[in-house]
Amino acid sequence: MQKGKNTKEIAEWLLVSTRTVERIWQKYKKQGYYEPEPLNCGRKPLVNTTTMDKVVEKIQEQPDITLQELIDTFKLPISQSALCRRLRKLGLTFEKRISIQTNKKLQK
Repeated sequence: MQKGKNTKEIAEWLLVSTRTVERIWQKYKKQGYYEPEPLNCGRKPLVNTTTMDKVVEKIQEQPDITLQELIDTFKLPISQSALCRRLRKLGLTFEKRISIQTNKKLQK
């Protein structure tokens, strides 16, 4: 290794395994630099951003559309709650409708 340090000394200093130091060193010798690999963890969304953009456009055109109507219109492979979470992440919020039963109770 560089500056007279061996793999074991470097691993102890960095608090990593010797194999990790060896992999990084091999990558550095091959590429001339070291960049960590990007983290692509987690589940990938079932609905892509293009489709979500269309969903948002539809909501702007028809603000009173329901989640189920959106799922049916765009044939989305997700549940109502999943769609709700995605829309909330985009900054959209929803108002609950007062049901017919509640209105009847208010009139009495």
